[in-house]
Amino acid sequence: MTSHTAAQDDAPSDNSAHERHRDHEQHGGHEHHSGHGGHSGHGGHGGHGDHVAQFRRLFWIMLVLAVPVVGFNDMFADLIGYSLPEAAWVWWVSPALGTVVYFWGGWPFLSAGLGEARARKPGMMLLIALALTVAFIASWGATLRLLDHELNFWWELALLVVIMLLGHWIEMRSLAQTNSALDSLAALLPDEAEKVDGEDIVTVSPAELEVGDVVVVRPGAAVPADGRITDGSASMDESMVTGESQPVRRETGDPVVAGTVATDSGLRVEITATGDDTSLAGIQKLVSDAQGSSSRAQRLADKAAAWLFWFALGAAIITAIVWPLVGLPDSAVVRTITVLVIACPHALGLAIPLVVSIATERAARGGVLVKDRLALESMRTVDTVLFDKTGTLTKGEPTVTAVTPQGERGEDDVLALAAAAESDSEHPLARAILGAAQARGLHIASARDFSSSPAVGVRAEVDGAVIEVGGPHLLTQREVNELEVAQSWRDQGAIILHVLADGDVIGALRLADEVRSESRDAVEALHARGVQVVMITGDAQAVADTVAAELDIDRVFAGVRPEDKSAKVAELQGEGRTVAMVGDGVNDAPALAQADVGIAIGAGTDVAIGSAGVILASSDPRSVLSVMELSRATYRKMKQNLWWAAGYNLISVPLAAGVLAPIGFVLPMSIGALLMSASTVVVALNAQTLRRLDLTPAAAVARQG
Repeated sequence: MTSHTAAQDDAPSDNSAHERHRDHEQHGGHEHHSGHGGHSGHGGHGGHGDHVAQFRRLFWIMLVLAVPVVGFNDMFADLIGYSLPEAAWVWWVSPALGTVVYFWGGWPFLSAGLGEARARKPGMMLLIALALTVAFIASWGATLRLLDHELNFWWELALLVVIMLLGHWIEMRSLAQTNSALDSLAALLPDEAEKVDGEDIVTVSPAELEVGDVVVVRPGAAVPADGRITDGSASMDESMVTGESQPVRRETGDPVVAGTVATDSGLRVEITATGDDTSLAGIQKLVSDAQGSSSRAQRLADKAAAWLFWFALGAAIITAIVWPLVGLPDSAVVRTITVLVIACPHALGLAIPLVVSIATERAARGGVLVKDRLALESMRTVDTVLFDKTGTLTKGEPTVTAVTPQGERGEDDVLALAAAAESDSEHPLARAILGAAQARGLHIASARDFSSSPAVGVRAEVDGAVIEVGGPHLLTQREVNELEVAQSWRDQGAIILHVLADGDVIGALRLADEVRSESRDAVEALHARGVQVVMITGDAQAVADTVAAELDIDRVFAGVRPEDKSAKVAELQGEGRTVAMVGDGVNDAPALAQADVGIAIGAGTDVAIGSAGVILASSDPRSVLSVMELSRATYRKMKQNLWWAAGYNLISVPLAAGVLAPIGFVLPMSIGALLMSASTVVVALNAQTLRRLDLTPAAAVARQG
């Protein structure tokens, strides 16, 4: 690696150099439900992807068993209008297989319902368990001629278990996408450290380092722990920790942070902090705390399930009391059991999972990965979007934005000579200059006698002339003045390199982090929605103001370090704003976790991805609009489905209880079961309409026009 001047040492780093694997562990598990809504947060369960497979397998087994249970049930046969064989064994098919379905297929709901009862937090699981148990006992009572034949619920019991297993399988699969931000933070540290032991250098684990140890950090390697440079100087890529888009020059005596990378030169570092005392560990704690505090929100389905439980139980108790009072005790048993079975939330069990499943599928097709359902729900209320600058609104890499020649040479000549001198360098600024020359189709001559000097620049012989490219230190050494235009560029926060030929200045290059063309569309579309756009960056104020002015951004937070990024989010929230944070780096992780909605762009690090609730597969900031539209459409469908599902119960339960019995109408169990199925179909079809939503970034922005 070669180095440039101090100006060059502030060049944006190429974030794409970091590994960005995306292995998302699948989480599931239903061992510890806390209501239906409680199990929707599967990330906290001990089970992983294997539980998704277990529920899938259980669903198919129960479906196979349910077919004969339903087909050989005389109540179902009478309802549909077909005859069963006269053989005695036919009578026992439904009870025998129905018992297996109850204990085996119903066990996840029975155990979860028991857990809700013990926790004194009744919800959907307890209601389902109650309906299953009542249907099971009543069905055996009818089978053994102990209760009215009308209470033969074997076919409803089997279908209930199958439908609920399907709903849970779908929900678990849609939510089985998580990633560990803390593991990714730990992965920033090198696997090994080179410790100085007298005259020798020994390889040890970073965990074995102690305060006072001296380690060797080679070019391109990461610092294993916080420390102070005792020998050498280097341009440090601190973007993954500080948020600074440009490498920072660190000299002897300067502090360095664990996880940062020496890009061009080797160092010797004395360790000053290890383990939990390092800056990286501090970021880990911020992420952990913010994630933990954001996971306790209540969901709409929790409330609906709790209300439905007490509604059904209250209706059953009233039914059991009223019918004997009017002189019909036999009807009381039938009506009470019918109420409890009809109240079982088939449709409610699918209302949310189906919407989530379809929404996440549509999102994926539009380049949006939804990790946290709560984050998706919250996005519809966002009124402030906080963008990280580098790598999000900008490309995160330097680009030549202007060339000013001096003397007789033209722009192309100056750029071509600079590119030739830089052709043997691997510095990000060298790649930017070469890229600019190639984009113009310029001929790049071969260079000889290439050399580089840290904090000064590069030197090479091109076409018989000595060409030098560098910043202020190079000009000082050659005792020449910078071009007049340099000051205005500097005020804009740009990187400035001068090009010299045989000691004379022949031109200057302006380099800056290029703004994405999509960023303008994204900001305009957000403004059209009435959303405030804020930019946060570790860069200097001048750099931030230039980008903000170009994009018409409302507010700017510049020079912000990691611990302050999450504080800035909290500051906006303290103003009563609902904040979505969009970022791609480790330095963004605490802010992503602190925000009401954390959105990581796909080009980001695993840590950013692990801390976010929503991940954009591309680096297109317009996708934020896609997430907003998806959130609103999803929430709308959730509400509609909840009303459909709960509406069935609000109407059918009183009818089953006999509220219209005085005028001669009592809802038959068979009709109630059909209405229950119809409600489920309506919910499923309504969720399917989400498939028509086009979530591509261009479509989302176009709809704002």
